[in-house]
Amino acid sequence: MRYMTAEQIRETWLEFFRSKGHRIEESVSLIPQSDPTLLWINAGVAPLKKYFDGSETPPNPRLANVQKCIRTNDIDNVGKTARHHTFFEMLGNFSIGDYFKRDAIRYGFELLTDEKWFGFPLEKLYFTYYPDDFEARDEWISCGVDPSHVIPRTDNFWEIGPGPCGPDTEVYFDRGETYDRRGKELIEEDIENERYIEIWNIVFSQFNSKPALDRPDYPELPSKNIDTGAGLERFACVLQHAETNFETDLFYPIIKRIEAISGKPYDQGMAFKVIADHIKALVFAISDGAILSNEGRGYVLRRLLRRAVKYGLKLGLDQPFLFELVDEVVQVMGVFYRNLQRTKDIVKRIVKKEEEKFFETIREGERHLLEVIEKEGDLISGASAFKLYDTYGFPIELTVEYAEEQGVEVDRKGFYAELEKQKERSRKARNVIGDMKSQEEAYMSFKEPSEFIGYDRLEAETKVIKVFPAGIVLKETPFYATSGGQVADEGTINGVLVTDVLKLPNGQFLHQVDQSFEEGEDVLAIVNAEKRAETIKNHSAAHLFHQAIKDVLGKHAHQQGSQVAPKAWRFDFNHFESEDDRTVLAIEKLVKHYIKEEPLPVNIRKMPLEEAKAYGAQALFGEKYGDIVRVVDMGWSKELCGGTHVSNTKEIIDFAITSYESIGSGIYRMEGVTGPDVKGQMKAYLAPFQKEVDALADKALRGMKKTEIPKPPEIKGSYQDIIDFRSYIVRLKEIVKEQEKARLREKQRDVLKDVDRLIEDRRSRRQVIVTREIDTKVLKQVVDAIYDKINGEVLFLANISDDKATFICKSSRGNAAELIRKAAELTHGSGGGRGHFAQGGTQDLSDFEDAMQAINEIL
Repeated sequence: MRYMTAEQIRETWLEFFRSKGHRIEESVSLIPQSDPTLLWINAGVAPLKKYFDGSETPPNPRLANVQKCIRTNDIDNVGKTARHHTFFEMLGNFSIGDYFKRDAIRYGFELLTDEKWFGFPLEKLYFTYYPDDFEARDEWISCGVDPSHVIPRTDNFWEIGPGPCGPDTEVYFDRGETYDRRGKELIEEDIENERYIEIWNIVFSQFNSKPALDRPDYPELPSKNIDTGAGLERFACVLQHAETNFETDLFYPIIKRIEAISGKPYDQGMAFKVIADHIKALVFAISDGAILSNEGRGYVLRRLLRRAVKYGLKLGLDQPFLFELVDEVVQVMGVFYRNLQRTKDIVKRIVKKEEEKFFETIREGERHLLEVIEKEGDLISGASAFKLYDTYGFPIELTVEYAEEQGVEVDRKGFYAELEKQKERSRKARNVIGDMKSQEEAYMSFKEPSEFIGYDRLEAETKVIKVFPAGIVLKETPFYATSGGQVADEGTINGVLVTDVLKLPNGQFLHQVDQSFEEGEDVLAIVNAEKRAETIKNHSAAHLFHQAIKDVLGKHAHQQGSQVAPKAWRFDFNHFESEDDRTVLAIEKLVKHYIKEEPLPVNIRKMPLEEAKAYGAQALFGEKYGDIVRVVDMGWSKELCGGTHVSNTKEIIDFAITSYESIGSGIYRMEGVTGPDVKGQMKAYLAPFQKEVDALADKALRGMKKTEIPKPPEIKGSYQDIIDFRSYIVRLKEIVKEQEKARLREKQRDVLKDVDRLIEDRRSRRQVIVTREIDTKVLKQVVDAIYDKINGEVLFLANISDDKATFICKSSRGNAAELIRKAAELTHGSGGGRGHFAQGGTQDLSDFEDAMQAINEIL
């Protein structure tokens, strides 16, 4: 068994299965595409689920991959064990209705034991099987495996709820008695150990699990599949003779860098392992467009970063340091994952900025936590712990840790109850778009071709070739189905409104209509030409916008989501910081230039994927493409796209950005409009501004003529309109503020001019004075004036206005707060303050006279 680097292991795996007729699938983004059931891609089979459940037909029934994955169900174990990771790589081979158990086992045996491939010593390998699966047992033995190395285990059955399931077989490597003197009973009894490492699992998906049936009665699937997963880190541990996964070439260079930064030696300590693991997960996830936030996958990333920082503190790293490890991760992993080099700089900036925020959070959170402890005592409530998390970004783990240091407990159950309430609110707010359960045989087995002719035609006399409960399929259709960010076409079929158009597993389009049709029925399908024309303007403009942000912000700026519809376009992208208005205008100006001043012809053609990439066409990261792709070439912008577009950018006519906002850490969104009436459309986006302008103008008219109010800005049909209206509102607010100040000064002059009439006894230095209908904004000045005129010792003033009383007390004897509290108590009101000055009031005047008499008696 020869030493192999991680890169050699990947190459060997892929080359072997390529030689067996498998199509090699690229590792997809860690962020699942169109699969709301997953937070992360967590297994090699996850991105291929659409082939296994029938959503799509695979380009080849034999597939293999090396897939990056994240699992976070046991984060707390990372660093404690030799092989727990949040980020890992899964080696896999798959058969969708092609070869099955016999070939899967024979391929496995050849790959593992042949010197041409991995060359594991056969005597070091052990194989488990499900006790009833004699076929798997006998196949391993027929390959030459010693029967004593083939072990039955009742847990060798893969099943997750109803649906496809089946027995599996696991492969273990024996590292010898150095790691444990006990023998194969460790495998037989499933005892945790360091001697026998599970390196591969092969699942034979052959049954359909049904809740009402016992396992022996499960029916067989009509199409049997193979799904396998082997851990790259575990292969590397064995082939590199490492004690744990962390001493392999996948982690050790990162650990050496941590040693250099911290000045502490690596002694297999937990802190080094946690940091090395978590920084890999962060680098890969952020590179794939994930954001750090307080919910969902963003919260997972934030937790990983903060956990790594916490362990960094144990190494004496009390300043941002994780960002310094990004280069090392790219050095280790960038040969196979080449996008890491392109995204390296933005990842470093995002990580550093998040670290800086967290160190500030630690300081701020500690302060608020101490306030909570002082207020609540020995038990921090779940609501307070949740507020620390939700408002101040203080993780529950840190709250618990700091509370323990203070000898205080945390109501964790209450915290998670509050967290669940927040999740429920989010779930209710979510717009859930339908679930086409593609495992349904009707969709999967429907393979009659249907041609999309909508690139060239918007009408078609055609036939209904299939009727499903959810809609109909046409022999030819001009309707575009929702995909690639472009919404489905609107229109009619035989005059019946088409409410939506969706893609079926085998590529046909399903038209949703609110009327019954029959198979074979002749129909006239008509796309709403006006809506299509508006949509293609927005779609082509979105392509120009994508190139513009790359030119203005940098090549790291990638699309993270989009929507193009008749009314507007929306585009989400990654960037490391918020930009100012000048930058937004620069992006808008660049797009406008290629629409109005230097319009570009739009050429669309099909070509092989690799040729398209070599041509410079942008492929959206994480998207899956076939061997032949459609390239939308605008010269300045080149993208792979299946959507509909203008033939020349001048047809877009005009372009404007209507909004710019951050939608998460490192992710920003811009929206905009196109077409001949951009100015008119801009008015709709300015409506909230206009409402505020009208309200401010009404206030301003109370103190000046209409002609004196500055004129509102002229609408230009540009993001400049947003900027101008913001500035205009600021000006109006300043005018209104100055007017209010002037009115207040006038009131003060009027009241203070007649203040003498409020004083009945100039000789007494302790007085209770009752006034009526004095503006509360000038009451303090009145109190000060009277106090000075009587050379006051104690002055208690009560002002009655709008059926309520306001109390103010000024005292050189230090009893102002005491008197205010007494008055509040007697009148069922409230109040407080300090010894020399205090305020209060009441809305209950029934005991007012008695209260004033009582205060007078005290004085």
